Amino acid sequence: MECQDIMTNQVNSSANMHGDDAYFDRLFSYFQSQFLENVSEMNPLQRSVMLLKTDHNMYVMKGYQSNRRLKVQEAFTATLRKEGFFNTYIYLDSLTKEPLLFEGTYFGCMEYISPNKSAFTFYGQKDRRDGLNLLEQFHQATASFEARYRRLLPTADLIGKWKERLMIFSNNIPFLRYFMNEPFISEMVSWANWSLKGMEKNIRYFEEEPFVILHGDVAHHNFLRDKKGKLHLIDFDLISIGPAALDYLQYANRILPYIDWSLNRLSRYKQFQKYLRDKAFLYALVYPADVFREWNRLIREQSYTDQKKLQQVMDLSVGEFYSRKKFFHQIKSVLD
Repeated sequence: MECQDIMTNQVNSSANMHGDDAYFDRLFSYFQSQFLENVSEMNPLQRSVMLLKTDHNMYVMKGYQSNRRLKVQEAFTATLRKEGFFNTYIYLDSLTKEPLLFEGTYFGCMEYISPNKSAFTFYGQKDRRDGLNLLEQFHQATASFEARYRRLLPTADLIGKWKERLMIFSNNIPFLRYFMNEPFISEMVSWANWSLKGMEKNIRYFEEEPFVILHGDVAHHNFLRDKKGKLHLIDFDLISIGPAALDYLQYANRILPYIDWSLNRLSRYKQFQKYLRDKAFLYALVYPADVFREWNRLIREQSYTDQKKLQQVMDLSVGEFYSRKKFFHQIKSVLD
């Protein structure tokens, strides 16, 4: 579950304990024993993320498998504030008697951002523009300190990541044929191969652009508008070092379905204008990253028996197929 899902849940909502009541009971007692404030309620949202209510405040508790991962998150959000980026949460370390370690999980305490009644989505042009502007501000801030984090964060390898994603998808094809007919599968694979070949031919572009710290997951649920209307960028679990183009590429892929897969409409956003003049970025735009990701996940987790999840992935791949195909040929004509 993403951070915005956590923050928009009502405190008195009934939690789905997934049959793990005893663990959450122990954790609740642990938080009560460690917090300096009186903890009155805990709303578990999954095993490692919960909403905590004290007599006067609310906090988001998030668990990490290692203390190093927690400390990187704490340091990164603190550095963002020092560099002038205030549109996110910070970790609070003075509320407990000692660092929180419970049954092998290291917990961080984040400030709770009270959400706006109107959730951020990619449906509206204002939200799309506001999200892009905030992402640009984030990159401007992280450009000033990315060098300090090079030993702490991985370097983004988009081509390597997408090659692996394509390989897994291709290995799943015999199973995928139970759900999709041709030409859906073979054409999407051909788009991916064409995209990767063009990206590799123009790889210098991704290597020469100045590096920033990338957010890595610019989905709508990682933009949160607070009660006063201020937009926040949240959830930095996937941060890495690389060119800003990689975040903008992901953002473009997220909003294209909402702008009718139109290259012309995409070019109206100022942040994309320089990127749309570059061949590597254009080649990357047609790679069906979201389709491969969701099918690979569906099969890995064996959740294809869940009709709702299956339908969502079918809509993403088959439902949008002809729009994607038209977009592919539009990009191809520009590059040819």
